[in-house]
Amino acid sequence: MSDHARFAHRLHHNRLSRRDVLWLFGAAALSGCAQSPVGGQSILVGMSEADEKAVDRQVAPQQFSQDLGPVQDASVNAYVSSVGERLDKLTHRPQMPYSYRVLNANYVNAYTFPGGAMGVTRGILVDLQNEAELAALLGHEMGHVNARHAAQRQGQTMVAQIAAAGASIAASSSEWGGLVAIGSQLGASALLSSYSRDNEREADALGQEYMVRAGYPASGMTALHQLLVDQQKETPGLLQTMFSSHPMNSERRDTARRLAESKYAASLKRDPGRERFMDSTAALRRIKPTISACQKGEVAMAGKQYARAEGEFRNALQKTSRDYAANLLMAQCLQAQDRDREALAYAETAKQIYPQEAQAHKLAGVLALGLKDPGAAYAGLDQYDRLLPGDAGVGFLKGVALEGMGRRQEAARQYSAYLNRNRQGKAAEYAYSRLRGWGYVK
Repeated sequence: MSDHARFAHRLHHNRLSRRDVLWLFGAAALSGCAQSPVGGQSILVGMSEADEKAVDRQVAPQQFSQDLGPVQDASVNAYVSSVGERLDKLTHRPQMPYSYRVLNANYVNAYTFPGGAMGVTRGILVDLQNEAELAALLGHEMGHVNARHAAQRQGQTMVAQIAAAGASIAASSSEWGGLVAIGSQLGASALLSSYSRDNEREADALGQEYMVRAGYPASGMTALHQLLVDQQKETPGLLQTMFSSHPMNSERRDTARRLAESKYAASLKRDPGRERFMDSTAALRRIKPTISACQKGEVAMAGKQYARAEGEFRNALQKTSRDYAANLLMAQCLQAQDRDREALAYAETAKQIYPQEAQAHKLAGVLALGLKDPGAAYAGLDQYDRLLPGDAGVGFLKGVALEGMGRRQEAARQYSAYLNRNRQGKAAEYAYSRLRGWGYVK
């Protein structure tokens, strides 16, 4: 009798042994094997290519908004996209839906989701010196997409879940009832969690290969690593996120240099594109002092040094009064000091500067709620929900605002929707108590 037939027979008679359970989970794990697009070897993945693309569509907009959305200079975004498009058609997975945007975030980082949706923060872009370094940065992120590192991490998670479930089932008296679902919906934080050093080395090698294929000198990758190594020594706080998600050390720089001087030596005479880069990013680089002040303010905020942070954000606003990020950060800093009315003024200014971006609407709504203005609170929260739907917490706050406006039935719908997604925590307790008090539940 085959393994499949034996398993079916025992399942029918509810007599699964530990061996059967391990076979079942092993089969589930093997079903996640795929051929690497890069080397052709077998790799364990937890997502199909369709899943990778779907995750980008569902999760990436949330993270990009957390990083304050794309900069409003269309020409800068178009330029970075043009560099990405020069490379991505030469990768191992040219069919992926790559996309590129420069984000208003001030911290130093770049990242990609598994389907190729990439973000480059303005904090790192203004420190690059030429187009070859930008190509290296984008190429590195393409390396993660092409090696399917996110899918492999999910595959490793699946194996860990299999092991844990197998151990649980082996110790359980109810064999079939002990089986648990494997896999979960990935959120942005999981997708962007730290890559392994081997992942980083592979992404470096692929990125350098792609940029050379596209006509750039391989030295761009060396220069990018040198920039990051230098900044880590000078201002480590500004690269905290970069180094948590992309482990960095001088060994990676030295490897890039060695490859540039050997395998890719013929590329070193190529134009690194400094003039084109400087011309195309001039508008953003003009506000580098503003970005620098925001960076210092955010480091101070992280340390709860609010007076110092406020001073840095005021400095940023003196330099560029209509900067979306600086206004929003000032609002957050004042909110942290319980100065909600002052904070609301900056949040409202941020809304006027960049009405298509969601975060200022959310913050204005929360501040208005604290100031006991439920009508204004609902307007801000509802606009956030229209721009970036799906945030259960915002739905709960809309319920609070509606309740404050005397619109009990609509508030009850929001609370009920919240409870369908969240059953734990103070918000869930509050929502349930209101529904019970109003007679919607017993």
